[in-house]
Amino acid sequence: MMSKIARGILIFVILIILICALIAGVFFYFFPLKYKDEIISTANKFNISPALIAGIINAESGFDERAVSNVGAVGLMQLMPETAEYIASKSGLEYSPEMLYTPEYNILLGVTYISELLSRFNDLDTALCAYNAGPNKVAEWLKNAEYSTDGIHLTSTPYPATNYYLAKIKQNTEIYKKRF
Repeated sequence: MMSKIARGILIFVILIILICALIAGVFFYFFPLKYKDEIISTANKFNISPALIAGIINAESGFDERAVSNVGAVGLMQLMPETAEYIASKSGLEYSPEMLYTPEYNILLGVTYISELLSRFNDLDTALCAYNAGPNKVAEWLKNAEYSTDGIHLTSTPYPATNYYLAKIKQNTEIYKKRF
């Protein structure tokens, strides 16, 4: 027969294990990681952090390959069909709107687009703002002293949603760094 102290310790250990399992379950619910191999191989091809790509996917679609936004962005990386068609054409890839629901294809086009934005803006935060709000808007903001002091880096944007998006991507990326 177990002593009261031993029983108390056993119950305490079981509670700790259950709490840890609950915390892990909640973590993996809010920070899933599907398509890890595709993310790694595509991100590495473009010399981009896989954690960044996972962070973008989490923010954009929550890893739902069938996601469609209220403005028509599609798939894991929430690409606008016109942008996806442009990226595919520029990259010599086949394109059809239905293909945007294919995780590997969507990731490839999304990472290609991020790579293009990084080349264009030479700053990760600025490129991420362009991914969210559009490169033409960001180019306008960079010319405005209210949003950029040097024409390269944004200090803020006039879109609260873009400011929130940038902060969320940074937070997500830090979390996903621990999973790659």
